[in-house]
Amino acid sequence: MSDQKPVLVRADPWAALRRHTPARIALGRSGPALPTSEVLDFSLAHARARDAVHQPLDLDTLEPALHAVGYAPLRVRSAAPDRSTYLTRPDLGRQLAGDSTTQLEAAAAGADIALAVIDGLSARAVQQHTVPLLEALCELAPHRWTALPLVLALQGRVALGDAIGARLHARLVVVLIGERPGLSSPDSLGIYLTWNPQIGRSDAERNCISNVRPAGLSYAEAARKLDWLAGAALARGLTGVGLKDESDLRVVASSPQLPE
Repeated sequence: MSDQKPVLVRADPWAALRRHTPARIALGRSGPALPTSEVLDFSLAHARARDAVHQPLDLDTLEPALHAVGYAPLRVRSAAPDRSTYLTRPDLGRQLAGDSTTQLEAAAAGADIALAVIDGLSARAVQQHTVPLLEALCELAPHRWTALPLVLALQGRVALGDAIGARLHARLVVVLIGERPGLSSPDSLGIYLTWNPQIGRSDAERNCISNVRPAGLSYAEAARKLDWLAGAALARGLTGVGLKDESDLRVVASSPQLPE
């Protein structure tokens, strides 16, 4: 009789590729099922994604951090009165609450760019990445990104930025918002640019930069893309499908030539 013990968990031959991606690949198997460790990892990732959706934005911590980098944020909220309503009524997350509309109209200054920082579906992303991104922007192009009107909005969707930008009479609104959490990215920040923000703008009239976080698109790279798109939007008077991100072409053109 053989003394060889049966193999309970068989590794996937593609497992070496896992170091190149956070995606759930090459998980191996135990009989016809996943190994217990992978089942537990999946449950943990799912719990983190759910927690990110329900975690509130800590304005009392974020607001002083924004003041420290030169912004004077104004707090507003959407027409969704609480998180439960926000999740079940997306339409209310796109509308300003009545008192918030009055606040913004009183603060309107007609700036070229207005910043709207919105909790979205991952307040964790906004909490962690907003300040480092703004610091990268101010370092890259201080003439464009310092001393801008900045609005902190609770229970908001992307389109809430249209209402905010319109009330502030801004030419361009830039929305920083927590993206829908994934199993490998519960803290992904999204950026949306909309020229001439007005209520009723469609997604085809916006530009988007996604997955801003240390494990995704770096702050420096996101700042470079955002600054290029904002400058192009102001110069051309448009965003959306008519404005293509050509920032990478500029980097290639300015890179040193290889020796022949």
